[in-house]
Amino acid sequence: MTTHTAPSPTALYDIPGPVTRKRHRLYGIVSTVLILALVGWVIHLLFDTEQFTSAKWTPFEYKGIQELLLRGLGNTLKAFAYAAVLSLVLGAVLAVGRLSDHRVVRWVSTLLVEFFRAMPVLVMIFFIFVALKVQPLPALVTGLTLYNGSVLAEVFRTGINSVERGQREAAYALGMRKTQVTTFVLAPQAVRAMLPTIISQLVVALKDTSLGYLITYEEFLHAGKLIASNLDYDLPFIPVVMVISPIYIGMCMLLSWFATWVAKRERRNPKTKAVEVAPAEPGTLLPGVQ
Repeated sequence: MTTHTAPSPTALYDIPGPVTRKRHRLYGIVSTVLILALVGWVIHLLFDTEQFTSAKWTPFEYKGIQELLLRGLGNTLKAFAYAAVLSLVLGAVLAVGRLSDHRVVRWVSTLLVEFFRAMPVLVMIFFIFVALKVQPLPALVTGLTLYNGSVLAEVFRTGINSVERGQREAAYALGMRKTQVTTFVLAPQAVRAMLPTIISQLVVALKDTSLGYLITYEEFLHAGKLIASNLDYDLPFIPVVMVISPIYIGMCMLLSWFATWVAKRERRNPKTKAVEVAPAEPGTLLPGVQ
């Protein structure tokens, strides 16, 4: 006689039975069909509106257009590199200020963080560009730095405070000063936990570089706008979007992949692995104890 044992439940949910698995499979098939139908409808609209005609794709064959796109991409990466480095530095400085024992420093840092977090990044970029009459690249980088730096300051502060309290107390017991405790004990442990959030915020900074076209900064989106608004090529707006969007998405995915690679490398690093401690043996006495 054959006996059937019921699936053992997990800590989070019960393993679905045959009926539930069939229902989930049906949901998956229906969802796939709907998605394929939506994609097919979009492709039909693109063909129906003549988005794949040679006249709209001809611009990308010209060397001048290719150089314009490459120059815009280079300007985007340059603005992102400046903003990323400065945001990390500003975030670290503001986080240290918020963790300071000095009340005035803590209050000023908190005021700056809350103000720049609440201020729309586009408003800051326009204010710096129009009111302060700063050049497009410095205006864009400054606006991105102030906003993303203030967000990263909260990420750093939360990450450092999330480290187990015993780590801090043990470091103080060894006679370390607060700066040493934060630099050599808390920060290295916090960075590994904060890395996904840091990279996510840097992805936001990368995407926000596209705001530069509003202040005439010749970045990637600005180059695409010049091509898309060209009457000589029958306003190739959709083809430009189809070329630029995958590049933006690819850069963001590459940045996320880099974060994953760094996290895996940190886990494999021998310096971060736990050290085995030999168990205490019977009869082991402390020095000076008889």
